[in-house]
Amino acid sequence: MKVGLIIGSLRKDSWNKKVAQVVKELFPEDIEVNFIEIVDLPLYNQDLDGEKPHEEYKKVREEIKKHDAYIFFTPEYNRSYAPAIKNVIDVGSRDPEGNTWAKKPAAVFSASMGGYGAMAANHALRQSFVYVDLIPMQQPEIYLSKVQDSFDKKGQMIERTKLFLEKAIMAFIEHSKNFN
Repeated sequence: MKVGLIIGSLRKDSWNKKVAQVVKELFPEDIEVNFIEIVDLPLYNQDLDGEKPHEEYKKVREEIKKHDAYIFFTPEYNRSYAPAIKNVIDVGSRDPEGNTWAKKPAAVFSASMGGYGAMAANHALRQSFVYVDLIPMQQPEIYLSKVQDSFDKKGQMIERTKLFLEKAIMAFIEHSKNFN
């Protein structure tokens, strides 16, 4: 199985990126896990698509197609998910060969410095999954509130959070096996 990790925050030192980096390392060795980079992906514009799609659109679509399942990492922006994630969903769903997301398993891991762990973003993103035919993992729900407290002074994730994420990863693997 190949799992693609998509980080919605484009900030170099984002908390969601730090969580995603830990998650990547927590997967069992027999599962290939890669980041699908979206930092340079221009906003979806149908004028840049069609017969000669923008190079970044083609590149991201090919990366999406290489993976069997996805975990999206999102902060919360104005009670919704990161615009970069909306953009990659749009680009993937508008592939001239068909919706690249269809019938593939996915999960949302959301994190914020606030007390709700980007719960509204998490739920909004799962709603988008339904339309593009991604199959969301229902349980466990992954909200990391006060995410800054999940890392020690040296920048290492604390054990309690790692254990929680390991359980979530195992549940995601089981969820994904149902559809691959």
